[in-house]
Amino acid sequence: MRRGVRPARAALAAIVALCVVSLSGCSLIQGDEEEPESPAPSSPTSADVSEETQIDSQFTRDGTFQSHISVKGAKDVDFVYTLYPTKATPRTNEWYPKGDKFFSFTFQAYDLSKKLRAPFESKRLVYLDTIKVTSSTITVDGGKTQRPYKLKAVASEVTFDPEPLTTKYGMLITSPKGAFELRNQAIGSVSDDTRGIELTFTAVVNIETEAGSGDYIERKVKQVVPIAIFESDEPTQAAKIPVNAN
Repeated sequence: MRRGVRPARAALAAIVALCVVSLSGCSLIQGDEEEPESPAPSSPTSADVSEETQIDSQFTRDGTFQSHISVKGAKDVDFVYTLYPTKATPRTNEWYPKGDKFFSFTFQAYDLSKKLRAPFESKRLVYLDTIKVTSSTITVDGGKTQRPYKLKAVASEVTFDPEPLTTKYGMLITSPKGAFELRNQAIGSVSDDTRGIELTFTAVVNIETEAGSGDYIERKVKQVVPIAIFESDEPTQAAKIPVNAN
């Protein structure tokens, strides 16, 4: 019997050593004996909460957003919304609930049925009549929706270009001779539990059916842009910028 004890002890020692080396939390309990309960999970840290509530946002991640949209009845016409933060609040990972957060955006149309350097007269004209932007917040507890930014305007009256080419259909936005641009738009303060803001853009456009035809169809071009907002007791820090700066 004594000869059998040493091998058993040696085997037990080997198991203990293996557990210590691997740090895998091995159990030496055998048979029907009950294993101890797993420790209760710790309370989530602020980082955990941030990950759980983080909004997936190209604008926040890349520091810009660009979409390519097609509409029914206008084959090969590409509508492009481009958004970017301004010099006032350039760091999108420091956009907090309190304080103004500034962005600029452009809207333009491209006739993809023609080469980029094709004569402009060979391209279909697109005119932007009105532009509307609404906003809604995403909160941790699903609280009441806030609307920290809104816009509803005749495009030619608010665009950055003081002399846009306009007709009864609106202002020209066909590239490369036309584009709508609006700078330094302020998203206002929101509740502390806000973790995201969605901007919804709606443009009413008139699209020429064929180049030089003078016949137009009206369409709406919509785009939703999510923006992440990060938890902080501090307000978003905005630098002073000239009125017409990016």
